[in-house]
This record gives sequence, structure tokens and C-alpha cells, in this order.
Amino acid sequence: MLFRQLFDQESCTYTYLIADTDSKAAILVDSVLEQVERDLKLLKELGLTLRYCVETHVHADHITGADKLRAVTGCLGIVPSHAQVSCADRHIADGEHLTLGAITLTAIATPGHTDSHMAYQVDNRVLTGDALFIRGCGRTDFQSGNAGTLYDSVTQRLFTLPDTALIYPGHDYRGHTVSTIGEEKRWNPRFVNLEATDQGLRDRQSFIKFMTDLNLPNPKKMMEAVPANELCGRATVVV
Repeated sequence: MLFRQLFDQESCTYTYLIADTDSKAAILVDSVLEQVERDLKLLKELGLTLRYCVETHVHADHITGADKLRAVTGCLGIVPSHAQVSCADRHIADGEHLTLGAITLTAIATPGHTDSHMAYQVDNRVLTGDALFIRGCGRTDFQSGNAGTLYDSVTQRLFTLPDTALIYPGHDYRGHTVSTIGEEKRWNPRFVNLEATDQGLRDRQSFIKFMTDLNLPNPKKMMEAVPANELCGRATVVV
């Protein structure tokens, strides 16, 4: 299996390229419109054929490259079930798979950052999108987000995976690239009460209060990105 982590500096977004080395079939997860040419160049250099362009959720901080990638490569656009994206080729549900040769990508429903969010597991790697960051998590104050739901998604779905599972987030703002489930269960300050003697998980209500009190500004591209992403990335932005 080929696995590459790609980065967009402006939005601090990670895009993931996964490919079956025998069939040369590939998946891109959470593409960025401004990075489409980079991604197409890499696919060509590696001799890969893009089969699926997958989203973890409808993004508010960048526009997906799905529509342009679909037009150039003929790939299928995949979004989480219940996402308000009528132009997608497929809505993937919890527990469903995308298979390319020896690779199986499994969807894990992790709502909370938005009301339709998926993490994706392939072997011992988990692409957590905005549900779980390295020492953080996505916000829950817009796009039908819900802090209690996110707490349940992370503690009941992601934190029940093996401690050795590698997590690859949708964003990072401090230079981190990868963590493990075990690390985040011990050191993630959003979910762990680091000031407590036993450093156990926060309870659900204290997590909700913590998230409610963040009082963050809206993403700069929110008014542009959300409607564009509901159209698979069709926008007037020129790459």
C-alpha cells in the first residue's frame, strides 16, 4: 500500500493519498481545490489512477477539489451519508467499505463537528478528519455541530480502537503529522483532564462546557466554502 500525507499551507489541511501498489488504483481523502494540480502531478508521476475522491465532511475552511478531480480523472465523489451534497456519486454509511485491490477503507461515523462526519480506517491508520486532531478536536459551534455528539463519537468510536492505531487528522496548526489513539487518550487536553491526579477522561458535561466556552471566530472562507462544497467544489475560484 502507498500512503502519502499532503499539506495545504493556507488552510492547514491534510489531504491523504492511498493507493494499491499492484493495481495502481488510488483514493484521495479531503482534497483542496488550490492543490488539485499538485495532486494530479503526483498521481501522474506515480502512475496511479484516481478512483475515489472522498470527503470526511462538508468543509467550512476550504473548497474541495472533488469536482475538478472528477472532471479530469473520472473518479467518483464520495461523501458521508446524510451530507447535503446531491452531486456526489455516492453517500457512504457507517461500516461501509471502499475496496481497491488489497486496500479496504472502512467508514466510521463520527458526527459532532458536523452532523454528517466520517473517519476512515485503512489497516492500522485512521483518518480522523475534524473529529479528532492531535491534542485537539474540531469545533462544534456551526454546521449543526454538537459537542455532546462529538464527545460520544470520539470516546465511544475512536477511543475504543487499539491504542496502537495511528491517527492522521484533517488539520494541524502546530506542525504535528501523526499520533496514536493511545497518545490522544492520555494527552489530548480536550478530552483528558490533565490537571487531575489520575488524568482520566473529562466527563461529557465538562467537555460540552469546554467547547461552548471556546468562542472562536468563524473560518475565513466559511461563507464561500460551505455552499461550494455542497456542490462538490464547484465555485468561481480559479486554480
